[in-house]
Amino acid sequence: MRKYTLCLLAPMLAVATMSAQSARPATAQKLFLWTLEAPGAPPTFLLGSLHLLTSQYYPLPEAIERAFKQSTVLIEEVDLDEMTNPAVAFPLLGKSMFMDGRTLDKVVAPELYKQVVERASKAGIPVMALQRMKPWMAAATLTVPALQAAGFKAEHGVDKYFFDKAKAAGMERRALETVAYQFDRLDQMPPAVQEAMLRSVIADLDTQLASVKTIADAWAYGDTVTLEKLLLGSMRESPELYDQLLTQRNRNWVAPVEACLAEKKSCFVVVGAAHLVGRDSLVALLRAKGHKLVQQ
Repeated sequence: MRKYTLCLLAPMLAVATMSAQSARPATAQKLFLWTLEAPGAPPTFLLGSLHLLTSQYYPLPEAIERAFKQSTVLIEEVDLDEMTNPAVAFPLLGKSMFMDGRTLDKVVAPELYKQVVERASKAGIPVMALQRMKPWMAAATLTVPALQAAGFKAEHGVDKYFFDKAKAAGMERRALETVAYQFDRLDQMPPAVQEAMLRSVIADLDTQLASVKTIADAWAYGDTVTLEKLLLGSMRESPELYDQLLTQRNRNWVAPVEACLAEKKSCFVVVGAAHLVGRDSLVALLRAKGHKLVQQ
C-alpha cells in the first residue's frame, strides 16, 4: 500500500508528481501518451496525468501539446469545476466526515492516533479538525502539506493545465465520472483498509517524496514497466481494492472513449497514469477490443 497511497487517496492526489529537480531525458524518449487510431476516424489521444506537479516542469513536451491542438474534445476523469462548486463540495465534505458521533481517535488504534496528532501538530493542522474525519480523509489531509511544501500543487497538475486551456478556448469538455463517484470509491473502502492507508501515510510521510520522484522519473521516460511495478505491485495484493479503484473504473471508461471513434471526433483523454498501465488498464482493455494504440 505504501507505494500507491499518494495515487489513490483522493482526486487531487490520484497520481504521483514530478520533482522540480528531476532532469529531463537528454535524448528522445517515449511519453505517457498513446494514439488510438481507427479507420475513418481522426486520432484520439490518451495521456497519463500527473494531478500534482511543479511549475518548473512546464512547458510540456511539444508532442503532447501538438496532440492537444489536434483534438476537438477534452475528456478528463471529472469536471474540475465541480471541485470548486459549493453545491457539490459541501455534500462531499459530509461524506468524508463521521456524522454519527464517532471520532477518529475511537476508530483507529491508539498508537496510530498518537502519531496522527504528532504529524498534525508539525504540519500546523488543528487536531480538532481531524477528529471528525474518516481515516482516508485524514490521510489525504496529512499528505497535502508535505507535497505543497515541496512545490507539488494541484494548480500545476496536467489535468488542470489542459482543463483551463480547453475552457478558455471554448473546447467541448466531457467527464468520465463525477467527483462524488470518486469520493464514494474511497468512502466505501472497508474500515481496516482505511486504517491501513492512514498508517501507511504516517509511516512514509518523511520519505514518500523520494518515492514520488522515482515514480515521476519513470513517467517522464514513458517507462510503463517500471511505473506498473511501482504503482500496482502492492495494490494487487488487495484484489477488492484493486478492482474497486482501478479495474471497474477502467471498464467504465471504454465506452466513452469508443464514442469518440463512432462520432468521428478527435478526443484528448487525460486520466491518471495508473489507469494506463498493466493488464487491466484502459489501454489493455481497448486493445482487447481490437483497437490499435501506439505509445508516442
